[in-house]
Amino acid sequence: KKDDDDETALAESDDVLTARVGGRVVFEGRSKRSPSKISIAYEATEEREYVVPANARMLIQDGAQVTAGQQLTEGQLNPQDILRILGPEAVQLYLVEEVQKVYHSQGVTINDKHIEVVVRQMLRKVQVDSPGDTEMLPSELVDRHTYEDANSRILAEGGEPATAVPVLLGVTKASLSTSSFLAAASFQETTRVLTEAAISGAVDHLLGLKENVIIGKLIPARAKIDLPPPPVEEVPLPDELALEEGAEPGADRSDQDVAELMGAEAKASPEPAIPTSYIAEPDE
Repeated sequence: KKDDDDETALAESDDVLTARVGGRVVFEGRSKRSPSKISIAYEATEEREYVVPANARMLIQDGAQVTAGQQLTEGQLNPQDILRILGPEAVQLYLVEEVQKVYHSQGVTINDKHIEVVVRQMLRKVQVDSPGDTEMLPSELVDRHTYEDANSRILAEGGEPATAVPVLLGVTKASLSTSSFLAAASFQETTRVLTEAAISGAVDHLLGLKENVIIGKLIPARAKIDLPPPPVEEVPLPDELALEEGAEPGADRSDQDVAELMGAEAKASPEPAIPTSYIAEPDE
């Protein structure tokens, strides 16, 4: 027996069992080392019973106390189960640790931030449960920031916000579900992506890095910092350029002033003499 509800005590995936709730474990069936069934009693009122695969190797003992999300059998955990049981932060930590194990086994050291960038893109979508007063549709996959902005706007207007659950997408699907059809088409399924974009009349606003690189534009990676304008230093005006008291800017000078000014300039910078002829002398 197995329920499809999210409240099931165990999560089964690839013959790996994960506790969905915390409680006391009771083995039933074949033997204590290889039981055919596991029961987990929680909150002292409910008990769920699930079938254990015959080839499963147990990681717990009969009567042990388990917590939600704890691995009960050997094998690789399903990240989707971790997301449903423990939430986004737990699955992010699990994925980063598992990728780091691969690099560490080869003696390679890599900073967590490089893996976290990929994991963040895998978890940037949410699936709408109830649209509320928003324009989103049930079961629609929307960007997490778009979902939060829509809810903030609806709450400010006094409406009912939407509810959604986080979704873990694979690397391929996460890349193809981007808002930029240029970035999606450059990855995989180019024909399908471009056909859907042409049919729907999609517009690429070139907000990401990849699409700007494709068309040869500068990447949007500069920092926008609002700085105050630099102060302007006042420089005193030389006396010879200062206006006489009562004179208006742009007023014509008298002929005498112009003559005196031209005479002063001529005395200050005499023109060099220009030779009128050149005589070539033979070399000695």
